[in-house]
Amino acid sequence: MDNKEDKSQDRVSTPADSNNDKERIAELENNWKRALADYKNLERRTAEEKEEFAQFANMVLIQRLLPIVDNLQLLEKHVEDTGLKMIVKEFKQVLEDNGVVSMEAYKKDFDADKMDCIETVECEEKDQGKVVEVITEGYLFKNKVLRPAKVRVGKAK
Repeated sequence: MDNKEDKSQDRVSTPADSNNDKERIAELENNWKRALADYKNLERRTAEEKEEFAQFANMVLIQRLLPIVDNLQLLEKHVEDTGLKMIVKEFKQVLEDNGVVSMEAYKKDFDADKMDCIETVECEEKDQGKVVEVITEGYLFKNKVLRPAKVRVGKAK
């Protein structure tokens, strides 16, 4: 019967037990905060990866469309058609709306990061090292080179 009475009596908490409980609560709270922060970081990283994947998919599609734009522009040079000019303008506007811009290369200093030199041609001294003709337009996608411009660069006579 004594054994039964011991179990029924409430245990008296001591200051040492109280300190252990507080430490345990603080530890659990810190673990919870860390887990919450880790989860928020995971959500952020996942959202960033989804955005990067979408941009990559857009970039691949746009790269496949650029030869079509080139062909339309080439046709536009040889055919005087108002409808064709409107189509080319609209096509380029759609590209711009999606973060694609054409590089301005003509009469600019040659930049090997953004341009491919197809040929060097003799020119006046003032045009040395500058783009004297753009063969194929270059494009940037969200400030990254999507396709380098193919150009002819001037050299001294």
